[in-house]
Amino acid sequence: MFKKRFVGIALLFAMIVGVSGVQAQDDLIPINLQLQWVAQSQFAGYYAAVDQGFYEAMGLDVTILEGAVEIVPQQVVASGGAEFGIAWVPKVLESNEQGVNLVNIAQIFQRSGTLQVSFVDTGIESVEDFEGMTIGTWGFGNEHELYAGMRAAGIDPEDTDAVTIVQQPFDMSLLLNGEVDAAQAMIYNEYAQVLEAVNPDTGELYQPEDLNVIDWNDVGTAMLQDHIFANAEWLAEEGNEEIATAFIAASIQGWVYCRDNFDECVDVVLDNGSTLGASHQAWQLNEINGLIWPSPAGIGVMDEDLWVQTVTVAIEGQVIAEPPSMDAYRTDLVEAASAMLMDMDMEIDLTGEMWERVEVELQPGGE
Repeated sequence: MFKKRFVGIALLFAMIVGVSGVQAQDDLIPINLQLQWVAQSQFAGYYAAVDQGFYEAMGLDVTILEGAVEIVPQQVVASGGAEFGIAWVPKVLESNEQGVNLVNIAQIFQRSGTLQVSFVDTGIESVEDFEGMTIGTWGFGNEHELYAGMRAAGIDPEDTDAVTIVQQPFDMSLLLNGEVDAAQAMIYNEYAQVLEAVNPDTGELYQPEDLNVIDWNDVGTAMLQDHIFANAEWLAEEGNEEIATAFIAASIQGWVYCRDNFDECVDVVLDNGSTLGASHQAWQLNEINGLIWPSPAGIGVMDEDLWVQTVTVAIEGQVIAEPPSMDAYRTDLVEAASAMLMDMDMEIDLTGEMWERVEVELQPGGE
């Protein structure tokens, strides 16, 4: 992979931090960050970086643009509507193959959050048990881990005699209504939606022991998800690598803050207009932290084995036709950002090896 040495860090550090540690407001560089969905704890680190002044301290005035069904972050960044975007890796690879030139500059999520969830009484304990069952998926590019896992288990997802594939809405209604035997879920969102629902047999909320969960990280078909990307042409312009390094450094500070200041970070997300309830957002942040920490090589640094696995699954699933170019991701900017942070604060923990989940009590409906 492309790992060219970044040479301007000492100058950048002196330029953006200075004696006071914060630039004057008039000198801040305006930056847009395009999310792939609405305000929620999935993006907590970026909201915290704004709230805590981390971006400002790096000389940046960051505006966070929320996503929506009709918004494709890759298109926004490629067209110049935002300097940085957040998306899943295979979706950016697909966009690149269609003619844009986006670069992964910080792989924030170290593992996939996608699950397949079923009730215990279905007897589904492994992917092999999908045969003859009705299996839900969102589609729209979210099905590739599932399909790759099924193919590895000898089940052709396109063979209607072997399995029935149903496109589900972006909730767990089909599972709760008994219309599918197993439903797709993100560990930080839809899985919690089941645990926020009342079990009609008990009158209490469903419990984890009521469910069987297949985790694609365990199966071996997981794909890398949320990362920071930028337009390669924009990065090539003078001074923009320095801006990208500063942005990554402040974003890392935001995620470290959310790891170490859990309750305060949940409040930041809620204050930014999330429509989800407090207990759901707390659950989400807990699980998002679990997708980031630990980061053995340091937060944002690519795991090359998982990159290869993601590319392999993407090709097998016909997301892309051939492996991406060698410069589809780069690690020099995140490494430079990490070095900057270590120079600023020798106490900062960029690996999170000691991180542990907190106890979160879900409330009905996630309130």
